[in-house]
Amino acid sequence: MPLPRSCLRAFLSHAKANFLLATTRKHKVTLVIGNESADLDSLTSSILYSYIRSLYPPHSQYAFTPLYVPLLNIPASDISLRPEFTTAFRHANISASDLLTLDDLPAYSGEGFGLPAENTRWILVDHNKLQGILGSIYSSRVHGVIDHHEEEHAVPADTKPEPRIIEKCGSCTSLVVRQFRQIWDVISSSSITSGVANSQGDSVVDDSAATREWDGQVAKFMLASILIDTRDLTATGKVAQVDRDAVQYLEAKIQLSLRGDKPWNRTEFFEEIDTAKNDIEGLDLYDILRKDYKEWSENGMKLGVSSVVKSLAFLTKKAHSERPALIAERASDEAIQQFMDRNRLSIFTIMTTATSPDGYFQRELLLQTRRESSTVVARFEEIAIVELGLEKVTLESVFNRRDPMDSRDAESRKTWLQKDVSKSRKQVAPLLRKAMQ
Repeated sequence: MPLPRSCLRAFLSHAKANFLLATTRKHKVTLVIGNESADLDSLTSSILYSYIRSLYPPHSQYAFTPLYVPLLNIPASDISLRPEFTTAFRHANISASDLLTLDDLPAYSGEGFGLPAENTRWILVDHNKLQGILGSIYSSRVHGVIDHHEEEHAVPADTKPEPRIIEKCGSCTSLVVRQFRQIWDVISSSSITSGVANSQGDSVVDDSAATREWDGQVAKFMLASILIDTRDLTATGKVAQVDRDAVQYLEAKIQLSLRGDKPWNRTEFFEEIDTAKNDIEGLDLYDILRKDYKEWSENGMKLGVSSVVKSLAFLTKKAHSERPALIAERASDEAIQQFMDRNRLSIFTIMTTATSPDGYFQRELLLQTRRESSTVVARFEEIAIVELGLEKVTLESVFNRRDPMDSRDAESRKTWLQKDVSKSRKQVAPLLRKAMQ
């Protein structure tokens, strides 16, 4: 039986409460989960999929459960590392406490999370292979995917009644919007009936106003991630027609929800979210590196990739401020080694985005390996130098060679300017993994 129409806040509260009850009573549960970097796109994709699917689930003979529960793929404490979340939450009238996170899974015992695999079904958004501990336990229970990354061939070919969509575009949320826009419109039309607003205890005065307001809140939340991932539809080589269509569709819902004289301004909205995302001055360097981080294992080696919205020079200065007894280059080296040690990495890559002194969007790439994995550097450079437009650089504030006095097990580090700024981690990580094979 589908849920009655509600605002997003009420849905998330209901989903969280029902998940906790289901795990206690060993009931079945359907989880929708984004990737382990848990960026805004993963968050909004999982929430929209769960929200629409729960309001309009597949026929009962096909559905595993009528309720779809969004799960954020990080501990609750890591939400604070993502200031753009808080800004986007305000527009959707939700808060961090409404979200289900890894902390809400039953305690991990070494064999599982107290959540039997056979009682679960998993839908992946913004990735197409369940990684880490979750993947080792629940990968056989994946029964649907919507993603815009490289195909990992880890999801069954037939996932009916759930979609199996892996398609390149700027934002995964755009694909989710396309998948469910017709159903969303049906839900909105059918919810304009007597009692919808009052049953939610909402402050709006009639059901049509409630529906428009709720739609507008959800639309702004979804739009935030699409605009961030596509740079307000200006990112060369990333933006696809599905992104443009999604933005047009969501803006139409926002326009219908407006009350008062203030007009909708997409540019101002994008700049508000983007400014929040780039506000990482108050984080320490370790948190900056793990804020937008993914890892993979290939050929007995473990790769970690951090995406950072500041330059390598900024990161080096941050390292020096935390280790003032060391010169900047040595402080940077120690910080990178600490991150590799704590995450048991063979290979670590930092991808930065920043504005150059000339005012242009710029990408940098740093690759650090241990001695036993040092051949990966040369293989990666051979594979990627043309495809990514790599240009070797020696940055004054970045430690670019191994200190002969250093006794750590670091062997090789290189830094490049990435001239093809259209290529993000979605394109770089597969090249790194290929070099590891």
